[in-house]
Amino acid sequence: MSDSTPTPRPTLRLKPKVDAKRIRHGHPWVYLDDIVADRRSRAIAPGSLAVLEDADRVPLATVGVNMGSRIAARVLSLDPDAAIDGAWIAARLSTAVTHRDRLIGAPFYRLIHAEADGMPGVVIDRFGEAAVVQPNAAWADVLVEEIAAALSDLGIAHVLLNASGRARTTEGLSDETRWLRGGLDAAVAVPMNGATYMADLTGGQKTGLFFDQRPNHAFLAGLAKDATVLDVFSHVGGFGLAALAAGAVSALAVDGSAPALALAEEGASRMGRAEAFTTRKGDAFDVMTALGEDGMRFDIVVADPPAFAPAKPALTAGLRAYERVARLAAPLVASGGYLTLCSCSHAAELSKFRASCIRGIGRAGRTAQLIHTGFAGADHPVHPQLAESGYLKTLTFRLLD
Repeated sequence: MSDSTPTPRPTLRLKPKVDAKRIRHGHPWVYLDDIVADRRSRAIAPGSLAVLEDADRVPLATVGVNMGSRIAARVLSLDPDAAIDGAWIAARLSTAVTHRDRLIGAPFYRLIHAEADGMPGVVIDRFGEAAVVQPNAAWADVLVEEIAAALSDLGIAHVLLNASGRARTTEGLSDETRWLRGGLDAAVAVPMNGATYMADLTGGQKTGLFFDQRPNHAFLAGLAKDATVLDVFSHVGGFGLAALAAGAVSALAVDGSAPALALAEEGASRMGRAEAFTTRKGDAFDVMTALGEDGMRFDIVVADPPAFAPAKPALTAGLRAYERVARLAAPLVASGGYLTLCSCSHAAELSKFRASCIRGIGRAGRTAQLIHTGFAGADHPVHPQLAESGYLKTLTFRLLD
């Protein structure tokens, strides 16, 4: 007769000077430097579940372990005996879906926003009957089939594992992107703010579309009737298509990716606004410089660049880049027009980003008033103990001269 007694979980112990209250109060990360990293703990396989203990060996939480990462443990439950299985995953997804369906209705949204939705390191974006999963932590990579099964139980037929991105590299995870369930060959049409966006789930940036800008697209759309719009770093049409949906006269999208611009053109066509939508492929800084030299002016200019400061070591250079964006974009705004500047760099907190933008506008010789500060939509909740989860910032200025 076999012994059915479960194998005890391994343990990780905090160093004596590490304050365990931080974990008890909800912080989801434990850094490698905070853990007693002996031969036993270093032997724990990446993705394993373990019990986190304080320095006095009092159990604190159930954690997912990766001793090869700077974040050695991610808190999955404050119950040291919690079962982290398919049922646990299904419960997390159910809670998240209830919120999104009440908030948005149509099934196009960020379904799981990592730590803020109780699944550390996991990002899931939903595109109707398809979902893109980014398991950016080792524990989730081990349980990705259980995640796919739980998504299938929600009626999602196509589940893609997106293994691209810097986060998986730092976790030591593979870069193989593959369909876990079903599969799609064509881009998905996504309705948002009255516009139609085309999301390439397998070949596009990140998960194929940036749902986080939804409320900021909507704010700009409120200014866009009868306006001319320049959308720089446009990806698949972001702000430009939202403006056209709200009655803008024209929109020019600038991006370095020809495939992204082709998808933006398809979105404009499906909206019946192809004649009002033009694109320009090229380096955004070069294109803005050229437009300025040509004396071009627009009622609304938006610049939504990639993360120039993805981490603290890049902060100084990143803030200079945001200042340069503002300096080149400001002269392109007609007198009385609007300039929206965005940052998705969590290391560039709001006050520093705002100061860079204001310096850039001033260096361009323009006078401005700040009329709106925007953040990610409510399908991207912020973890109260983790500033990194509130990464997106947008500033809209009215230029007075």
